[in-house]
Amino acid sequence: MIQKFFLSIITTIFLTGFDARAAEPILVEAESFENHGGWKLDTQFIEIMGSPYLMAHGLGRPVADAATTITVPEAGEWKIWVRTKDWVAHWEAEPAPGRVEVIINGSPVETTFGTKGAEWHWQSGGKISLPAGKVELSLHDLTGFNGRCDAIYLTMGTEEPDNSSEILPAWRREALGIEVEPIEEKFDIAFIGGGYAGTCGAISAARMGLKTALIQNRDVLGGNGSSEVRVWAKGNTPGGLYPVGDIVQELSDQAKASPGTYEEYEDDKKLGIVRKEKNLSLFLGHHAFAVDTENNNIQSVSALETRTGKIRKFEATYYCDSTGHGYIGLKAGADTKMIEGGRMGMSNMWNWAETDEPVSFPETPWALKLDENGFPYPRKHHAEWFWESGYDKHPLNDLELIRDWNLRANFGAWNAIKNNGAYARSDESGNAHANATLTWMAYVGGTRETLQLLGDVVLTEEDILTKREFPDRCVLSTWSIDLHYPKEQYIGKYKDNPFISYAEHGRGVDRRVGYAVPYRCFYSRNIENLFMAGRNVSVTHKALGTVRVMKTGGMMGVVVGKAAAVAKQYDTTPRGVYEQYLPELIELLKIPGQKRRPDINSPFVIDPTIPKYEPSMSVSGVPLSKLDGMVVDDEKATMTGKWTRGGAGLKGFVNMGYSYTSDKEATASYDFTIPDDGTYDVRVSWQPHENRSANTTIQVNNNGDSIKESVVNQKEKPLMKYGFHSLGRIPFKKGDKASVVILGKGATGNVHADAVQLVKK
Repeated sequence: MIQKFFLSIITTIFLTGFDARAAEPILVEAESFENHGGWKLDTQFIEIMGSPYLMAHGLGRPVADAATTITVPEAGEWKIWVRTKDWVAHWEAEPAPGRVEVIINGSPVETTFGTKGAEWHWQSGGKISLPAGKVELSLHDLTGFNGRCDAIYLTMGTEEPDNSSEILPAWRREALGIEVEPIEEKFDIAFIGGGYAGTCGAISAARMGLKTALIQNRDVLGGNGSSEVRVWAKGNTPGGLYPVGDIVQELSDQAKASPGTYEEYEDDKKLGIVRKEKNLSLFLGHHAFAVDTENNNIQSVSALETRTGKIRKFEATYYCDSTGHGYIGLKAGADTKMIEGGRMGMSNMWNWAETDEPVSFPETPWALKLDENGFPYPRKHHAEWFWESGYDKHPLNDLELIRDWNLRANFGAWNAIKNNGAYARSDESGNAHANATLTWMAYVGGTRETLQLLGDVVLTEEDILTKREFPDRCVLSTWSIDLHYPKEQYIGKYKDNPFISYAEHGRGVDRRVGYAVPYRCFYSRNIENLFMAGRNVSVTHKALGTVRVMKTGGMMGVVVGKAAAVAKQYDTTPRGVYEQYLPELIELLKIPGQKRRPDINSPFVIDPTIPKYEPSMSVSGVPLSKLDGMVVDDEKATMTGKWTRGGAGLKGFVNMGYSYTSDKEATASYDFTIPDDGTYDVRVSWQPHENRSANTTIQVNNNGDSIKESVVNQKEKPLMKYGFHSLGRIPFKKGDKASVVILGKGATGNVHADAVQLVKK
């Protein structure tokens, strides 16, 4: 809601009942403090409570003071208000853990803040005596347990400040002296959200020659894959379709654990790559909070600078919602779908370590009451992805409550380990964890599912399981259909909000091959200039299980960047790219991320400073995009009998692997509908091996009749490019139903099935 950073004196009378003879009130936004000390700037819940705020996230150890200087216009008695909350009061837990003092010129205000109120409100601190002139103001944390402060209000009048949760309401803007007219910025495309999807998309668009904005409401990039959340980037970046995984590989960190260490997530590397792009303007610490639309087009997006409260207005031809939550689409009136409950939740992971000396930890009576049966012991010294809650809570309105529940669970578990559980009394000394200490806990939640922005295709689980093929397929999702559910073993007395999950990995996605997601999932079906990338794309709940991981989201962003270049060049919409310029998009998808151009009318050149793309999976073979004519891979063949999938043993295969069989009753049928009259060279591919059949029978059929039968020696290498062998040139008519069938019958070794190609001559 507000981005405060800024402190200023109110210059006009703006509240009813204000005493005109008194000095003007003073509003100090906590985020505007000159020195944040050990306090964290939390921007996650601006849409809920109206503002960024400072939080004392000290893991049970009070953090260093946040401090600033204000100017008091008149000496005398002032009334002080602090916007805060008791963050466990929602659950009637006691005592308040986040207790905070306000210190003025070295002396604490008598009232302790953060001790009452389940909702954000202005807590009164009574009257204080202030001198005129410069005054030192500090926030002093008493506990290290997530005390929070939005703003401080000082007045010589009797009025209570407005508690509206509107983002930067008029009275705050006036009080802070913020210009009414926003700073205007103009771009070809603006990506809102700096996770893998938005960041890779912005880089892609910039290298395509578009003037690009990347707007991120935090101070780091990477989203869930940043040092703030520490989820390792999963999914593969295969080269079997188009090289859209190249920018993802370039950006990706090398974290080997989830959560790992701060260093493993390479925040600075991500920032460095983005800042090198001449066509890309990065706006960190900017929360996009308002969207103007006209005739189903977004006209502008306004963003609040979280530290200063200044507003920037972004006008672009195209926008991409990569927020994960779908905020921009929602505000623009896009068609959406949010399931009622049973969503995947939010994680707040944590680490601990053994030290050389005993380390104490305060009792946490306000946390969840847990013993060793209530949670899985973090044996790897970290609580992993499955520390997750919020399955049935509202994924937007309840975000802060979900995060705070996770904190209660985390601290409750650590209290059980350190102070009062069997884990703490499991050795002869009476406390096996006397030297253990918390080293990190995420205060930024790692959310998996909010809502879906609907496109011209809403990808379903059935599409994936049946391997439905779309003409605009472009991103290979190589994660299984991975859905999370509460783990019954640990639900216990917290049935209303379980906090430990398990993953159910469905079948249907070959992680080596992947499933090709269509481009039509990446733009809105009713907001004409809105793209989307990341976990808010157009899929069902179950299909989200495979596309939601970060590297896959990054590849979506790369596709959007290239689609936006086509749209800009031909002055069309995202839908128009599919309907009129799909071949042009496919040509751009074939261009590796090593190439760039200064604008959409200039030729591409190779940038030698960008690493050459190497597909992440060693099993990747000849991309289908390299092959002329009509091609059916073995994955699309209709197979009978027992076949084995291969890919690691023999190189030179097409796409992501091959199949082989010793079953004499097995068949593999490759089906084609002939598009035009003509003569077609019918080719089959295989990779030779000494255990392959020397007499494999292959039939060519047309409209149900056998028209040619050949016997090939699969011990020998085919002579054509990419490992193909010609069965001969055969005339067909438009509309003919042709098939090529590889038979196991009579074979003297393993029969090999890879791709079949028909090329018109």
